[in-house]
Amino acid sequence: MPRNSLFSCLLVISTFALHGCGGSTGATPALSKIYASTSGGLSISTNAGSTWVNRLVASGLGSNTVNGVAVSGSNVYAATGAGLSVSVDGGTTFVNRTTSNGLGGNIVQSVVSSGTTLYAATSGGVSISTDGGTSWSNKDVSNGLGDNFVFEIALNGPVIYAATDGGLSISTNGGNTFTNKTVANGMISPFVYGVAVSGSTIYAATDRGLSISADNGTSWTNKTVADGLGDPTIWEVKVVGTTIYAATNGGGLSISTDNGATWSSKTTSNGLGGNVVFGIAGNGVLLCAATSGGLSISTNSGMSWTNTTTSNGLGSNSVANVALD
Repeated sequence: MPRNSLFSCLLVISTFALHGCGGSTGATPALSKIYASTSGGLSISTNAGSTWVNRLVASGLGSNTVNGVAVSGSNVYAATGAGLSVSVDGGTTFVNRTTSNGLGGNIVQSVVSSGTTLYAATSGGVSISTDGGTSWSNKDVSNGLGDNFVFEIALNGPVIYAATDGGLSISTNGGNTFTNKTVANGMISPFVYGVAVSGSTIYAATDRGLSISADNGTSWTNKTVADGLGDPTIWEVKVVGTTIYAATNGGGLSISTDNGATWSSKTTSNGLGGNVVFGIAGNGVLLCAATSGGLSISTNSGMSWTNTTTSNGLGSNSVANVALD
């Protein structure tokens, strides 16, 4: 099931580089700004999650359903269910961009900023803007993408990695053309929900486990629940230092310190708000997990957690993703 579909289901029941997620290094937890993408708006904390302000369509967001967020200085980019919303004042007000501005689709799953260039993962392809989000060009299956529904984008220098509903698509020429990696190349599944890159290693989060390649996607090794992952479906993967974090669908946050050979999982018993984890962000001081039951924060690399909810000012307890600044 696509990530946005599961996020919608949770709403009915109750939705790298680190820079790509808006992360940058903070000196102390008290100075860390956190941006939480929730089903009830974009929630912003300037004091490491103690209190929050919430931004809604009244502030210019395209939708109150926010799937992802990236931060670059005073610029905040919110991936919403109805466009890519751009703020140049730290998230106080937004201007929304849609297909009328060149986006491939109005459902935007995530966004990455790199210098003056933005990359949006949309329901209609990989959309690229070189003018701060004012106008966009779009890349889709005609450019080699595995599928037009793109969940996440990661960057490694000039190389673009797109997690799609039909494989992991890789471009070495600015998105003009992509080569697609799937089960025929050794991946465990073609349904790729998240991607992270660390050095020469690629990590692809799929609905059947985590696929890892050390040779830019030529060959893959696969990790599953048999290796200790909390659940077969992984929504996102992040690498912080030498630690890999996998956000799983019901098995909590799975952690590996040996490049994925073995895993341990943190769950609600360790303080996580929910065992469904959609997204992760870390800056060496804080580690944040976007869960189905709140935004969970750890100051000890995920060993234990404190959870923040609507009672602390979050827009919703269903948190789709998170970024740090």
